[in-house]
Amino acid sequence: MNEIKEKIPRIGMVSLGCAKALTDSELILTQLSAEGYQTSKTFQGADLVIVNTCGFIDDAIKESLDTIGEALAENGKVIVTGCLGAKTGAGGVNLVRQMHPSVLAVTGPQATQEVMDAVHAALPKPHDPFLDLVPNAFGVAGVKLTPRHYAYIKISEGCNHRCTFCIIPSMRGDLVSRPIGDVLKEAAALFEGGVKELLVISQDTSAYGVDVKYRTGFWNGKPLKTRMLELVQALGELAQPYGAWVRLHYVYPYPSVDEVIPLMAQGMVLPYLDVPLQHSHPEVLKRMKRPASGEKNLERIQHWREVCPDIVVRSTFIAGFPGETEEEFTHLLDFMREAQIDRAGCFAYSPVPGALANDLPGMLPAELREERRARFMAVAEAVSAQRLQRRVGATMQVLVDSAPGLGKKGGIGRTYADAPEIDGVVQLLAPEKISKTLRVGEFTKARIVSAVGHDLVAQPF
Repeated sequence: MNEIKEKIPRIGMVSLGCAKALTDSELILTQLSAEGYQTSKTFQGADLVIVNTCGFIDDAIKESLDTIGEALAENGKVIVTGCLGAKTGAGGVNLVRQMHPSVLAVTGPQATQEVMDAVHAALPKPHDPFLDLVPNAFGVAGVKLTPRHYAYIKISEGCNHRCTFCIIPSMRGDLVSRPIGDVLKEAAALFEGGVKELLVISQDTSAYGVDVKYRTGFWNGKPLKTRMLELVQALGELAQPYGAWVRLHYVYPYPSVDEVIPLMAQGMVLPYLDVPLQHSHPEVLKRMKRPASGEKNLERIQHWREVCPDIVVRSTFIAGFPGETEEEFTHLLDFMREAQIDRAGCFAYSPVPGALANDLPGMLPAELREERRARFMAVAEAVSAQRLQRRVGATMQVLVDSAPGLGKKGGIGRTYADAPEIDGVVQLLAPEKISKTLRVGEFTKARIVSAVGHDLVAQPF
């Protein structure tokens, strides 16, 4: 008797935007894998395509709409999710539906079940999947889209701030913190699965637990407050037996963050903070409705460096915000020089549809906004280059990201000062010893021999 083998449905996935969207994509892929679906690396080889979109600024919206169009042209069956899916266009009509009416379904962000319902309707799930044979998974941590040696872990969703330039709360809602036990359970599975760098993300990592009034949760039978300090300490303790890194992103400069800096000085977590400052002048910050003043931010950073001299601060800024005067912009440049921000990115203000800042008086011409962005980056790059130059001659631990041929001719890695994708890298030279090898996902000691642009050049030993 001939047995007809059921064709396993294949799904393509494109994840655009920030790391928070990437973790949403990982949740969807984990569920798909658990139900027996397979993934396709091409649009043509898939039975349908899921596009996880970004809708924050004009360039991101264009990229998302173009990707949806490309998926429709090459495949025809497309489900759209993510932040752009929550946006409306002219007349209150869903923007994605307006631009691409033939998509199968549209959801907003954090919509795993809605996406799965749409997949089931278009492509029924395969019969009798084996839940314990999920490919590329880290146990309870699920499927990851990052290289196996590092992973993002999202500790909360949404945001309680109402910054005038931002529409994230309208798409992702108010702050909702994950139970601390769930976060630590996922982290433990990732470390056990070989992750050497855990990147903590959220809209506001420093506000973790505010929504639940820092209620007590449990991990391995031990009571723990749902609060940033306790979470970071527990993550550091989990990472230590594996020699792994814990890196903190999207941390607002609240006074409570000061408590975490000693943990960095002790080596519990990386002495690295990603702090989205956006500006320095108190009046601009007030128009932005940011939760801190420029003077306090400078004092706080100086205090952090007193407690932990090795700390690296990265940040993002906006140039040309509505009403920004030349004096206010000069204040920002002076702040950059005095605060000595190690790594900085800058956006020229973009009037995102729906943002309250669009209604503020004093909208600057696009050319002036872009000119100020360029001036800011010239100062930021000079500060960064100066700080990188101080690394020359030092011996540093480097996490290897690329090492063709076991690194016999060198490779690429990162120090604790470099987050993946957004900071610089270390160009690793060929090892001095013939017996020395470099392996992706492992650490190597290297002597910094020079600094080139945003990157370092180092000799492994």
